[in-house]
Amino acid sequence: MRRLIYLSNFSESYSYNLLKGVMNYTREHTPWIICRMPQHFKTEQGLEGVLKWAINWNADAIIGRFDEGDDVECFARNGILCIAQDMMTPFKTIPNITSDYRATGRLAARFFIDKNFKHFAFYGLRGAVWSTERREGFKDVLRQRGFIDRFRCFEEEASDEIWLFEQRELLEWLHSLPVSTALFACDDNMGTRISDLCRVNGIAVPDNIAILGVDNDEILDNLSDPPLSSISLDVTKAGYQVAEMIDRVLDSKGSIKPTDIYVETRHIISRMSTEYIAMDDPHVHTALKFLHENINGHISVNDVVKQVPLSRRLLEIRFKEVTKQSIYAYLFALRMERFAHLLKVSDEPIAHLAEQVGISNIKNLSRQFKATYGTSPSEYRKTHQSK
Repeated sequence: MRRLIYLSNFSESYSYNLLKGVMNYTREHTPWIICRMPQHFKTEQGLEGVLKWAINWNADAIIGRFDEGDDVECFARNGILCIAQDMMTPFKTIPNITSDYRATGRLAARFFIDKNFKHFAFYGLRGAVWSTERREGFKDVLRQRGFIDRFRCFEEEASDEIWLFEQRELLEWLHSLPVSTALFACDDNMGTRISDLCRVNGIAVPDNIAILGVDNDEILDNLSDPPLSSISLDVTKAGYQVAEMIDRVLDSKGSIKPTDIYVETRHIISRMSTEYIAMDDPHVHTALKFLHENINGHISVNDVVKQVPLSRRLLEIRFKEVTKQSIYAYLFALRMERFAHLLKVSDEPIAHLAEQVGISNIKNLSRQFKATYGTSPSEYRKTHQSK
């Protein structure tokens, strides 16, 4: 029976999903004993403490967050297979759980360009390979499309200190960005920092700054206000592959060398932090702004038309050119999205939540929601709140 140590921060969905993939593998094969070692154990005991514990526990392998300069070869010298996760720079002597970070950045840039943004920004961590390469992939596409001169960047040092809102330099940078800037954050943690800082200081998201993160940490993203859009990674599949590699390497008794495991980029989960489509048409922008700001009221298409000096027919034509939807279809989709979000984060009765997003016809709600999300509101809530 394999004995695996997983040294990580289990408050993040990345670690949870990687562990889930490992568990999926063990369920299909022989059971493993897995020790979930919190990251603070290494902080307090040092790498020597982790190694001593691993030896005493007869560990076969360890997956962990290690620091640059750590003597990670100490595990191999004691017959323990070591795999690095979330490294600032890739290790050369042990396998890494890594990704095509540039591809993630390119995906983010194309997403924003398709939404017709003209100004772009990146917020990341200095010296972290996954942040640096996501930034460069983002810039690759901007350079190809002729937007590189409209790109701004802010990076800071990684720190374990509690992040405070008194970030004067960062706030000044945010205020310096043009209206309707598309900001790509190196991960969801950094994305929610920007979102929180904007909310506290009256910078409208997504009106002034649209924000996209990486990791699709559903708890973190849905606690953000507005909910954070994010690039989803197939971390669970990578966890399965890591376990598969551990089994294969240990069974070979040294004849097979361990290799890096790549986490695949899946797709973008679009939430309200990127909801607006940047545009040159001021009347369509006014209509969209009115829809988003009044979604909790019983507004109609006629109410939207009253906000602009256009006929209903002309506004409908221009609105559909930009959004690819009619005003009514856009309003309906927006209400369903907001309603689905409330089901995840609130325990209020479903009828009350429907009222909060302007849905008054409760009789048709379940049918409409099921047509959109494939399940009833109550089942949707049960599934997502249990996560």
